[in-house]
Amino acid sequence: MEIREFQEMIREIYYHKDRRRGVERTFFWFIEEVGELAEALRKGDRESMEEEFADVLAWLASLANLVDIDLEEAAKKKYPGVCPYCGKKPCECEED
Repeated sequence: MEIREFQEMIREIYYHKDRRRGVERTFFWFIEEVGELAEALRKGDRESMEEEFADVLAWLASLANLVDIDLEEAAKKKYPGVCPYCGKKPCECEED
């Protein structure tokens, strides 16, 4: 499945609810899912990690739908196959 297909699927399933909830409250749900992913990563629980990665992706798609951003196009524009900062592949940027 392409990113655009996933985003459209999420729109078809949840947009009516997301629109009523609004951007701010949808963003709070997204942040909650990121926290759950952090916990799964900390515990090293692979099954939970898979579920939480999927949840984070779904809530990200919901947010993008609410503000009319095509995630696939945005990703391709920002990451055109090389590091957007140093222009190299693999990245040669200094670590912070």
